Amino acid sequence: MIRGPAAVKAPVAVVGAGTMGAGIAQVAAVAGHPVIVYDAVEGVAARAADAIRDRVARLAGPLDLRLEVAGELGDLALARYVVEAVAEDLAVKQALFADLEKVVTPDCVLATNTSSLSPTAIAAGLSHPGRVVGLHFFNPAPVMRLVEVVSGLATDPAVAAAVTRLAEDWGKQVVQAAATPGFIVNRVARPFYAEALRLAEEQAASPATIDAVLTQAGGFRMGPFALMDLIGQDVNEAVTRSVWTAFGYDPRFAPSQLQRALVEAGWLGRKTGRGWYRYGEDAPPPVPDAAPARPAPAYVIESGTSGLSVLFDRSGVEVRPGPAYPGTAVLPGGALLIRADGRPATSVATGRGKPVVMVDRTLDDATATGIAIAASDGAPAAAVDEAIGLLQAAGLTVYVIDDAPGLVVTRTVAMLVNGAVDALHKGVASAADIDTAMRLGTNYPLGPLAWGERWGLGTIAGILDQMRWCCGEDRYHPSVLLRRMAAAGADPWDEEYA
Repeated sequence: MIRGPAAVKAPVAVVGAGTMGAGIAQVAAVAGHPVIVYDAVEGVAARAADAIRDRVARLAGPLDLRLEVAGELGDLALARYVVEAVAEDLAVKQALFADLEKVVTPDCVLATNTSSLSPTAIAAGLSHPGRVVGLHFFNPAPVMRLVEVVSGLATDPAVAAAVTRLAEDWGKQVVQAAATPGFIVNRVARPFYAEALRLAEEQAASPATIDAVLTQAGGFRMGPFALMDLIGQDVNEAVTRSVWTAFGYDPRFAPSQLQRALVEAGWLGRKTGRGWYRYGEDAPPPVPDAAPARPAPAYVIESGTSGLSVLFDRSGVEVRPGPAYPGTAVLPGGALLIRADGRPATSVATGRGKPVVMVDRTLDDATATGIAIAASDGAPAAAVDEAIGLLQAAGLTVYVIDDAPGLVVTRTVAMLVNGAVDALHKGVASAADIDTAMRLGTNYPLGPLAWGERWGLGTIAGILDQMRWCCGEDRYHPSVLLRRMAAAGADPWDEEYA
């Protein structure tokens, strides 16, 4: 098997000349490798090769790309690496690799670009399963820096090391992952979509409003509904369903009936002109439900640490000390202002005997441009207006949503952190690789483990416990490692970041 350093200019074959396969072929060719492109559908590989040459010429000027088109699998016999990028179908991939084994040399590495299928299962039944490894690129492959190297049970460590060097030579940031469902990114990222879909299903807020809150308050580059439209509803739902099935129908990964309806209707997003939003020259832009302007209250009373001090400072509103409930602020009309902790405002109001306005969390209170709030059932309109005016004075666009436990950013981030800690606990990847993968593979503003450190693991576990109690669903149960580290007051990944 592979023993020496990877040959920098080794011949590379790419099987499957769709969007991803063509992107991988471009990356390898630009790096100076002889590249052979093959596709079972006649003419597809030739069109992909022409498109690669045109695209590279526009971006970088004329380059002598060593790019060939194969007419049959036998033309790949001299390849040192074969990267497969065909349909996400286990039977199709297994049959392809069985055919490739008959063609390539014994020391040829067989890499699969699968986004959710197990390299262990793909390699099962082969004569040399040790040379099969996952090499998961992200779309568009020439642009996205991240590559997940996924080792199956039989993968030779030298093969994983060889493809790691190869991808790094192509300018990629490589992370190592075990062959578990979804690997790192597609596993840990599921709550970003799932919590947004749940909020929409429960009519807590519109998709446009949820997207606005997660971008303006959470710091995410794109909201989940816009991102699902970009990826394609069919592709996004298929990955969710694959991970859910592979995890034995774990409720944390359950698909959404709302998204299934879009897939059944053919509203797949940008590629069909309609998804959660409409696309095209005459399509109206999404409009979130921002609260109208309201005057700021004259003052706010803060008792102890409410977690809202930065927002109060931004508003310029007078902050008066006074006897009140710990961890809360009090508006002039008597309503309580509380930072989201997983409880619905109505349940808190029932216990306190006062109206409550819950304020969502943000990535950074000092720089956030928008925020969500939710009032307890029956809260006076004047109390809600005072909260709106206070936060608008802080320069925030305010979105009033229904009384959803954990609001928007709070529950989404808590679930992302929980999923990342669980992946760490199960040995999917190192802490550093998990955060790197989530930042580069999804463009999150912060790795989820770093986010957990920022908010505190005790806070994350508390939010999830409240969500679990309120919703009565095990999807919100904290990871065993999260609860253990929260109880110990320590983070298990400190040494890795030191």
